[in-house]
Amino acid sequence: MLLGSPMRLTSLLLAGLVALAPAIPASAQATAYADQPPILLGAAWYPEQWPESRWEPDLVLMEAAHIHLVRVGEFAWSTMEPSEGHYEFGWLERAIALAAKYHICVVLGTPTAAPPAWLTTRYPETLRIDQDGHRDEHGNRAQFSFANQRYRQFAHDIAEQMAIHFGHNPNVVGWQLDNEYGNDSFDPEAKAQFHAWLQKKYGTIANLNQHWATAYWSQTYDTFDEIPARNNNENPALLLEWKRFVSDTWKSYSTNQIDAIRPHADKRQFITTNTMGWFDGFDEYTLHSVLDIAAWDDYIATDTYDADANGATHDLTRGYKRKNFWVIETEPAFVNWRPTNTPLQKGQVRDMAWQAIGHGADAVEYWQWRSAPNGQEEYHGVLAGIDGKPVPVYDEVKQVGDEFEKTGAALSGTEPRASVAIVQSYDSRWAIDFQRHSAKFEPVAELIAFYRPLRDQAQAVDVISPDAPLDQYKLVVAPALNVLPQGIADRLIAYVKQGGHLVLGPRSGMKDEYNALNPQRQPGPLVDLLGANVSQFYALDEAVPVSGELGHGTANIWAETIAPSSSDTQVLLKYGPSNGWLDNQPAAVTRTVGKGSITYIGAWLDQPLLNSLTASFLKDAGVQLILPGVPDGVEVCQRTGSGKSVLILINHTTSSQHIALPAAMTDLLSAGSSKINSVDLPKYGVAVLQN
Repeated sequence: MLLGSPMRLTSLLLAGLVALAPAIPASAQATAYADQPPILLGAAWYPEQWPESRWEPDLVLMEAAHIHLVRVGEFAWSTMEPSEGHYEFGWLERAIALAAKYHICVVLGTPTAAPPAWLTTRYPETLRIDQDGHRDEHGNRAQFSFANQRYRQFAHDIAEQMAIHFGHNPNVVGWQLDNEYGNDSFDPEAKAQFHAWLQKKYGTIANLNQHWATAYWSQTYDTFDEIPARNNNENPALLLEWKRFVSDTWKSYSTNQIDAIRPHADKRQFITTNTMGWFDGFDEYTLHSVLDIAAWDDYIATDTYDADANGATHDLTRGYKRKNFWVIETEPAFVNWRPTNTPLQKGQVRDMAWQAIGHGADAVEYWQWRSAPNGQEEYHGVLAGIDGKPVPVYDEVKQVGDEFEKTGAALSGTEPRASVAIVQSYDSRWAIDFQRHSAKFEPVAELIAFYRPLRDQAQAVDVISPDAPLDQYKLVVAPALNVLPQGIADRLIAYVKQGGHLVLGPRSGMKDEYNALNPQRQPGPLVDLLGANVSQFYALDEAVPVSGELGHGTANIWAETIAPSSSDTQVLLKYGPSNGWLDNQPAAVTRTVGKGSITYIGAWLDQPLLNSLTASFLKDAGVQLILPGVPDGVEVCQRTGSGKSVLILINHTTSSQHIALPAAMTDLLSAGSSKINSVDLPKYGVAVLQN
């Protein structure tokens, strides 16, 4: 037991929300630790919920399932610090040591997502306040204010004490900060920080008023303190800046704990947090600038498993750091929070696990290992029941673990590589969501509409930020790049002039960095490069016919008319008869620029027509399939590196599929690692092949 500072009001050096990031060790990779398989199977384990006599039987079952990783501690604050300044880590030391006995390494979670009752009772100012002024109560989780300095001191202290104890523990491979960042706060301290953040960015209130056009509705401000803090129903510039402030605040929240951990931890221990896919409460690229690797929680939000959409989310997560990542939580067949929590089909748990590896995951970890004795998630899927005995999905996960061990050496040091990229912009998603104009224009749905054919036709796609390097890509697609600052536009112009092929989707280039309308109209700073601009946009309540040399179909949800201004701008598609405004007007145009090209698609196209367009774009860009002739519903993934190339084939369908291989390959999942010239995949079948 250690005694901490009773009052803990030490300064946090929180003067700048955009704090300098600590140096990230170059060696902090997902597989940079000894004596563990290169590809890990894991589970979330909560030893604090059980008598110690039950720990070993759980770990025996884990080892039998080839589980080599557990995440522990992320909700155990009241057990680690049962009263203020009094720390109890003996139980955690014993749990980690016992896990090591069964060849299981540990990711430690800082427990700051679930503060203990003594903290929130004694210091109620640490509780978040929602936009309507209501303060959270204790009893759930994530009820803290991410901006509160007192809470940050408590978070710093518990993280530092954990690092002092476990930063050199050979069985601890990494750290997860908090859990599923999400809730912002509108408490007085957060508002004051927002005002300081704005003043630092704009310098003067007159500059802010100019960029925000506050003369509209008499919103003109005399001081920064007059500016409200809201996340809806406000000036679009204010809303966008609030989101950016929230992003920087979560970044500094992370840096606060990183600064507590890193001085006491081995360089081999990585630091991450667990993200939630397309959740857009903050900018993940901003947050990940201070993290070592990316990790996400892979849960199926719909009644059926959509492999394309799930693959896109893996690629999104890989794009946060542009390197391999972890799936730090995923469902063992079902969840508990959907209206009807139907299970994955038998075989789909394995299907999902291998899809994660194919898209660049180096670990897959199930939430959770065992049913909790009580609490809000009693019905959630598990690998072991309340009695400690395996549930039916255990055997399928055991098969996955066995296969990870067989293939780990071949996959070690490899990663996916793509020559096609989709640009994903949080600023643009936020700007569109603030002012949908058509309720059905969902930015992520539009991105995935482009992703589906690109992934099928190219078999490898990166999802990247607007700031990511573009040199490696033959084709770059920006489905709805609504906010287009001049700096990003300059990079896109240079990409095209250097021979790249750029495709813009509807609503692109409408706004500048302040969420104000670009005076050139769409696509803003790219108008001259395109040799055209958007003359008008229209929300659609019914389908409109669209046709051209590349096919015919319909526009739905959204349509823009495009006015060419250059003689070499070619019209690809035109609208048919509809509302009069759209009749015979250009819907998509393209222009060749040297060896490159820029294309603008002004409509939300039906999927078959969009598929025809993307096939043409890929052909023009010279993008080749990884493995031609693959049946529909079979996903092809390739990981290369360290002189190796591994193909992962996944049959997402319920029918058997035959795939001919271009040359004899080694079947890494077969007992004899035999050479084969073709693969027959059963329902939800998987093959892992090496040249």
